[in-house]
Amino acid sequence: MIPLYFNETTYLEFLEYLYSLAETRYKEFHSRLIKDSNLIGVRTPVLKQIAKEISKHDYQGFIEYNSKKTYEEKVLYGLVLGYIKVDFETRLQLLNDFIPYIDNWAINDIVCANIKDFKKNYERGYSFIISCIRSNQPWRMRFGIVLLLDFYIHDIYIDRILELCNTIRSEDYYVKMAIAWLLSICYIKYKEKTLLFLQTTLLDDWTYNKAIRKIIESSRVSRDEKLNLRKLKK
Repeated sequence: MIPLYFNETTYLEFLEYLYSLAETRYKEFHSRLIKDSNLIGVRTPVLKQIAKEISKHDYQGFIEYNSKKTYEEKVLYGLVLGYIKVDFETRLQLLNDFIPYIDNWAINDIVCANIKDFKKNYERGYSFIISCIRSNQPWRMRFGIVLLLDFYIHDIYIDRILELCNTIRSEDYYVKMAIAWLLSICYIKYKEKTLLFLQTTLLDDWTYNKAIRKIIESSRVSRDEKLNLRKLKK
């Protein structure tokens, strides 16, 4: 069961409930996918429903007593921050506190997609994103990049996104993959602008080639486009 209020006792009871929802096969599959051994094995849709319930009551207590030891506890922590009814500045402060607990791409990306009110606070949200990307902390950087991917690929921000991609410097695999993923979606939505970017970009070769590959893998790109894109690889 999900308690209305959290303390040491009720949080332990909640953990027992969480473990009761585990699926062995899913745990085995997902642990290989995300390379996380601290996995209970609860599916994401179930975690979202639990997070919604927590957000209606004692979310502060949940964060306080959350051990942040398992994948599910960290996902729930982040999801709750997307569901609670707080002003945007408070949400950003809470996200700042949460980001240091991110330690794999799945936690990062699931939580980013759930922070819907970036759609209502574009400029303030963009400033937050820039602060993440300029932090030089890999998971914080990926958090900012994935927020761009989820909420900012439209007319007002596409030019800024492409310009920003030329300035991001990181040797971290998950940051580079996030940039490649971001550019692949930019291509789907703004083909001409993104193609011009790819022809003149300052990206390192690895990230550049990954971006080309991600675009080619898309079912929304024609066969002829894929042939031409392969010619751009370095």
